[in-house]
Amino acid sequence: MTAIDVPLPQVRGRAEDAASTTHRSQCTLCEAHCGIQVTVIDGQVSRIAGNPDDVLSKGYICPKATAMGGLHHDPDRLRTPMRRVGDSFEPVGWDEAFAEIGTRLRRVRHQHGFRSLGMYLGNPAAHSSGALYGLALRIALLTPNFYSASSIDQMPHEYAAWRVFGSNVLVPITDIDRTQRLVILGANPAVSNGSLSIMPGAKRRIKAVRDRGGTVVVIDPRRTETTRLADRHIAVRPGGDLYLLLGMLHVLVTENLCDATVVEKLTSGWAELSELVATTTPEAMAARAGVSAEEIRALAREHAAAESAAIYARIGICHQQTATLVSWLVMVINTVTGNLDRPGGTMFSTPIVDVPRLARYIPVGHGWWTDRSGRYKAFRTELPAVTMADEMLTDGPGRIRAMITYAGNPVSSIPQKGRLDEALAELDLYVAVDMYITETTRHADFILPPVSPLEREDVALLTTIFSVRNNIRYQHRSFQAAAGALEDWQILSRLTFELLPTPLRRLTAPVRERLIAFADPLRVTAAALATGPYGRLRRGRKGITLRAVRESAGGIDLGPLQPRLSKVLATSDRRVHLAPAEFVAEAAARLAARTEEPRDGRLQLIGRRHLRSNNSWLHNVPTMTGGNNRCTVLMHPEDAAARGLTDGDTVRVTSQVGHIDVELEVSDEMRAGTVAVPHGWGHRNTGWRHADSLPGANVNDLHDPDQVDTFTGTAALNNTWVTVGAAG
Repeated sequence: MTAIDVPLPQVRGRAEDAASTTHRSQCTLCEAHCGIQVTVIDGQVSRIAGNPDDVLSKGYICPKATAMGGLHHDPDRLRTPMRRVGDSFEPVGWDEAFAEIGTRLRRVRHQHGFRSLGMYLGNPAAHSSGALYGLALRIALLTPNFYSASSIDQMPHEYAAWRVFGSNVLVPITDIDRTQRLVILGANPAVSNGSLSIMPGAKRRIKAVRDRGGTVVVIDPRRTETTRLADRHIAVRPGGDLYLLLGMLHVLVTENLCDATVVEKLTSGWAELSELVATTTPEAMAARAGVSAEEIRALAREHAAAESAAIYARIGICHQQTATLVSWLVMVINTVTGNLDRPGGTMFSTPIVDVPRLARYIPVGHGWWTDRSGRYKAFRTELPAVTMADEMLTDGPGRIRAMITYAGNPVSSIPQKGRLDEALAELDLYVAVDMYITETTRHADFILPPVSPLEREDVALLTTIFSVRNNIRYQHRSFQAAAGALEDWQILSRLTFELLPTPLRRLTAPVRERLIAFADPLRVTAAALATGPYGRLRRGRKGITLRAVRESAGGIDLGPLQPRLSKVLATSDRRVHLAPAEFVAEAAARLAARTEEPRDGRLQLIGRRHLRSNNSWLHNVPTMTGGNNRCTVLMHPEDAAARGLTDGDTVRVTSQVGHIDVELEVSDEMRAGTVAVPHGWGHRNTGWRHADSLPGANVNDLHDPDQVDTFTGTAALNNTWVTVGAAG
């Protein structure tokens, strides 16, 4: 969806008191941060359109952006702190809330130690500067029990990048705007607009690849919305990606299709990699991949022959036990074919805070501690979210007794066998920084609501690290927040103060507020910009200033991605590691384990995402829950016929850990033997009145939290096998 070309009221960069104004802002509901124009008439959002001057989204918006007004005006959105009283909540003042929270947090820490505290950071936190302040709070907690949504959707990419390039930050970005061959594996950017390769208007960018004579291939068990834009669709078996890529590498190595100069000058581990793939012929891999040997061979040859090529893999590959291995092999293929650090291949950004260049100085913290069972090692100084319920419920030293969640709904989004409800209810203290009473926050002792996204002024620094084009953009306010309302960063800063040593805590309120205000996000951004690669302290008087960004019509374009591997590579020997020993050993073990597909009528469950939905967000906005945005189980016609099921039936989907009842949707877009259910549904007993009324169920009730990626503990959602039959 793009902006409609009609006259608009005068565009201003800040909220005004006029009856009708239009403000430049950004949709912050996903990583894309599409530029928007918000028209406000008499205090109400009357229209949201794409900003044609936005340097990255160029007028594109998806339906989610149009829901920003509904989100802002939602009567169910909390606007004042809430404190639990029995089974309900009552309003409480900010100062009173912070004082009581601080007293109770410090008491738990004193009685049970630092490990008795825990924190969870949800996806929306990464879409604002609030993430920085969330990490500051995490440091103040001094607990090993830190969790985030990363261990649900992206950690395998980061782990593989650490082993291959030396840092988890160095996840290569797909240079989609210049590539001649785009292979999309386990991703649906037509719906998501990219992730870890942020590409607003992905449909337009994908079409442009073909318009300039290039080729687009989608590898996915489902014929997705992205597939409709491609030249070819390959319906791989869920979990078959590992064997598909190993088969491709066999062809590349044995047919001498690799870039010898790149391999010799930039990499290490070629001999070990060659030995691993010596027997992974396309013929040997075909059945396990669910893709013909001819197709595997063609994929390898075409990738090597292309003028430029990139494999872009995302969340679909993260939800399997071999997730890290698949991400590793994607990086390897892009490297050995000469498509790393070159235009049209995969590259690294130069953001205003040059995190890629600083990557070698950022500790990964792998194995600094484990969960109490000893099974999971910390990575990026956090533990897998699937362990949260056990760490709260298992008695003994180190049990989590107080929890803080920020912008997340783990009861809905994490496989946990339904135990997280019980776990949160038994805590001595649970504090939620959230705008709603959700499946998770309904257990809180305090809910601290930040202002709405349309009441914030911000520059999102984190998303610039993974954009497909270097840029900096400004999010303007469309509304002034009500007196006394607080932004995310202010709430998190006050919580951090409550955990500081006594002399600092006893500062008078005016002194404390001045200290917090001094570290506001825009001041931090101005300092980062001045000292970064585009700032005045690096480029003199011509450097970019925050004022210039604020006054721009749609941000500042900083140019296409540039080759910079020599500046950012963080491995000890300054080479790309093609064959980390632990990856080679695990891949060899997988090859040796000849597993057979179940023959008892079970089907393999995968996820899917709707354009009008984003996790559990937006289900309380009525305009976002119509049409095809429903919770159904998608099934191939042959599988439905074999079970005597028809479209529209209510069916029971059963796994080894639970069952859900949902509506059946029969479609040949599914690969036979595979079914798909979207996540984020099943709202019950929350403060979301519209969402609570919707049909649907929580797909995570079917997933076993013990099924995880070998290296990161990321939930292996695509390793769930189910039966489907008529609901009883």
